Amino acid sequence: MSDALPLETSTPESWAEFLTGLTHGPEITLLTTYIASLEEVQEICGSRALGCYYRNQMVAPGETTIPDVRPEEVVRHEYGHHVAMHRLNPPWAAIDWGPKAWASAADVCARTTRKEAFPGDEGTNYARNPGEAWAEVYRLMDERKAGIATATWPIIAPSFYPDEAALQAAERDVLQPWRAGKRTLFSRVFPKNTRKVWWIPLPTALDGDLQVSATVPNGADAEVALVGADRRTVIRRAQWVGQRVKRLTGSVCGQRGLFVRVTQRGALGRVRVSAATP
Repeated sequence: MSDALPLETSTPESWAEFLTGLTHGPEITLLTTYIASLEEVQEICGSRALGCYYRNQMVAPGETTIPDVRPEEVVRHEYGHHVAMHRLNPPWAAIDWGPKAWASAADVCARTTRKEAFPGDEGTNYARNPGEAWAEVYRLMDERKAGIATATWPIIAPSFYPDEAALQAAERDVLQPWRAGKRTLFSRVFPKNTRKVWWIPLPTALDGDLQVSATVPNGADAEVALVGADRRTVIRRAQWVGQRVKRLTGSVCGQRGLFVRVTQRGALGRVRVSAATP
């Protein structure tokens, strides 16, 4: 706490109680917080800043000096950055893209591809920076849990305003964070009198890294392809990486249902497919 703040309105104990009351995980034990006057905040964070966060250190105001902005709002926003700092979203950095569940629900990857979102941009595209959008979504999510229903959204593009699914995803990111992807094994025998095309549904609720490997019989020349939900759009074809193994790698980026299509050619027998999804 800054000595510039009056103890009768703001104490270390009251702010510690507020912080521990936020929706949080074990990352809270790593945080150092400095509550200061707005003048001190802007000396530390920048002339127009209301608060800032960097690598386990938060600076925030302990007084209301800006109309319609409560210091608790700033603290919640900056704590959202602290959560993201300690969450995973490979192949991207959660501090810039947001954590895995929310970033997938908010379609951050596809928006970034379309130049509608700008991860890490703290300048001209601040309002469309998903890292900042995540911090504001965290604030709204925690305010709602605290019974605050004002739901102000002053600094981020309206397109990032969260629906119910995004708010629920944000809460999962805090309380049940993503830690690793899922690997699923499939197996099928191609005898003489069966169809030679095998469609494997591949649920992809989350964006991130994807890998498919297929082991085919000796003498087989199976085509293995990743296909869109329409069953027509071929996204990628697997290539040989061994005498009997084909593999493809890529990323799920907004597709919420894919297929692996195996077309059997040459020798018949058992085909094994391994799919690693986010």
